[in-house]
Amino acid sequence: MLSALEKNLGVDLNLDGAFLEMAEYGPWTLMIVDKEPHAVEVLDDEDNKVAALTLRGLLTNNSERSWLEVDRGAIPFLMNGADCMAAGIHAADDAVKSGDLVWIRDQEHKRPLALGWACMDAEEMISATKGKAVRTLHWVGDELWSMEF
Repeated sequence: MLSALEKNLGVDLNLDGAFLEMAEYGPWTLMIVDKEPHAVEVLDDEDNKVAALTLRGLLTNNSERSWLEVDRGAIPFLMNGADCMAAGIHAADDAVKSGDLVWIRDQEHKRPLALGWACMDAEEMISATKGKAVRTLHWVGDELWSMEF
């Protein structure tokens, strides 16, 4: 999982000296770093395993890949687990394609808010005024975010 993450993100996670554990939690396989879930393996629509940082992992290892940026109006909806609508998206990594696992950050502070599957390409998300842009699977405040070990 660590190798897949570093390849997907294009960064060295630098976990030297960290206490690493693997755990199964519901539908997820987790990589736990120093008692916090930092990475998760999820299944895509074709049942392929995809490794991604959790929101806590993104706070520690900011990735400049596969991100979307939303305005302040979208934040309360995302924090309640809603899917991300295209109208709230103002910027995106140009490489995002429909079907990609993406992370959503707030426009002002660039902090991670949610993780999900892109339903549109980046260019379409930015220009669209309606429609679902991301099918959310993990968000600030959900059970994975609140997990304690």
